[in-house]
Amino acid sequence: MAIGSPDLKAFLVSTPFFGGLADASLDLLVSMLVERRFDVGATVVSEGEPGRSMYIVHAGELAVSKLGNSGRVIRMAGLGPGDFFGEMTLIEMQNRSATVVAESPTLLYELTARNLYAYYKADIHAYVLVMLNINRELCRRLRRANDRIAELADASRE
Repeated sequence: MAIGSPDLKAFLVSTPFFGGLADASLDLLVSMLVERRFDVGATVVSEGEPGRSMYIVHAGELAVSKLGNSGRVIRMAGLGPGDFFGEMTLIEMQNRSATVVAESPTLLYELTARNLYAYYKADIHAYVLVMLNINRELCRRLRRANDRIAELADASRE
């Protein structure tokens, strides 16, 4: 599917990342995306490696994992169409916090830090909206993590 496709654009508008963008701002951002395909078992990003891009999941299923102190791989989350990942490295300029592996044939759209900066320069208002969208999603994830920590703490006291 071509990046300029109306179906792709409609899909992207339905994701939390692109919500609320005006049509011209959306077109500019879509033009900056790079299509990436991964086979089953392929590692998209690895925990600890430098990262300078984020990804929007168009198709496929992915597993997010971290290496525990014991050396065991711990599954943290599953991702599917409409989800995005890698945004933390664009905000805090730190290495990747987790490993993401394709669990099925996967189609992603990559947005690099360089292109995000170009978006900032071209359309500051849309850039601010995108950053708000990213931060809203990070807040949702933090709430889920807090709920899970509370559940685990309760269970360990029983």
